This record gives sequence, structure tokens and C-alpha cells, in this order.
Amino acid sequence: MNPNVLDTAQLMGDPSRLAMLMSLLGGRALPASDLARSANISPQTASAHLAKLVAGGLLVHERYGRHKYFRLANHEVAHALEALLAISPSKPVVSLRESDELKRMRHCRTCYDHLAGAVGVALTDRLIHLGWLKASGKDFTLTAQGADGLKAWGAETDEAAGKRRHYARQCLDWSERRPHLAGHLGAAIAKRLFELKWMERFPQGRAILVTPEGMNGLDREFGLQLAK
Repeated sequence: MNPNVLDTAQLMGDPSRLAMLMSLLGGRALPASDLARSANISPQTASAHLAKLVAGGLLVHERYGRHKYFRLANHEVAHALEALLAISPSKPVVSLRESDELKRMRHCRTCYDHLAGAVGVALTDRLIHLGWLKASGKDFTLTAQGADGLKAWGAETDEAAGKRRHYARQCLDWSERRPHLAGHLGAAIAKRLFELKWMERFPQGRAILVTPEGMNGLDREFGLQLAK
């Protein structure tokens, strides 16, 4: 295998294409019209960019009726984008709206299909403190106690189910500069949090709202106390 890094870097290096990729980092599939708005370009220009991203293996598309929806091709693309965010310098915040969105993102957000931000890192820390997770190189290891605890809570912990990807990866959080839990296990925990309605998505963007039920539940189940 001889990866063509230059072609991938050139695909990501265009400002409009990068803006659309970042818009999809929350894990949801979005229509071309939404992605055009996120990049502040015309639908025609967005269509050409999206075709290149699909051809380059960074995006896939699905058709629902007359509309195409685009999403990141896989978790590895998301991991690469998150890594770019972690090593990139900060840029000035130019509006109150941007400042508010950044605060929400730093507090709690999705990183593709798992939890990130201050809440994601804090929950990972709690699982380590409880002895449910252990750091293991660039990954985490789920202990027997952790498997029992998460299963009782209702999360899918079957390692065989995640055999096509990392099971419990350490993902460097770009805002906290510390790792949160990614991989199959991170996705399973995030899925359960949404099922319980402990967390809800904002209508736009990647920021996540921790509900009052979530505040109580995280404290009760994991001893994680979040500021109200």
C-alpha cells in the first residue's frame, strides 16, 4: 500500500471543501443545500466540490427521494479532521453568535459518532476513575467491571460488534487538549445517552445540550457532576 497523501491533502486544503467536511464532523448526513450554505458558496459550486470529495473517498452520498444527503465516508475521515483541529492555531472570534457557538462546542459536542468537549473528557475521566476504563497505549481497555457496569446501564459493549474499527480509541480533544473516548465503545455510550434523552442535539451544528435528566443521570450512574 502506498497512500497518496498529497491528493487527500489537496482535497481538504480547499477552504470550501474543508468547511463542508467540518460541517459533517457531527456525524449527521446533510443535503447539498445545507453544505453550500455552510461554505458560503452557490449550489452549483458546492455540487462540483462534493463530487470531488466523493470521488476522493472522503464522503459518501445517499439518495432520499429527489435529494442527495452527504456524510463522512467513515470514522477514519472524522479522526483525521479532529486531528487537524487539535494541531491548528486558534483564529479570532468575530461575532457574538460565533462566540456563543464556540462556548457550546467546547462544553459538549459530537465528534462524528462519539462524545467530545469538556463533558466528553470528563465522562472519560470518570470511567477511568471508576476502574471501568484503563489507558493502553493509544487506546483504552474496557475492564470486566466496566463491561458489567455499562451493560447494566444499557450500552452495547460487545467487542465483536466493533471488530471493523478501533474498539476504544483515545481521541485527542481539540478544545480540552486531552483524550476522550472514541471508537466503537465511545459510539455505543453516545448512542445510549441520546436514547435516554440525557443529551439532545441543537438544531444546527455539532454542539450538544445536556438535559436536566442527563445532569441527574450522569451524577447518579457515574458520579459525574456538571455545573448547571
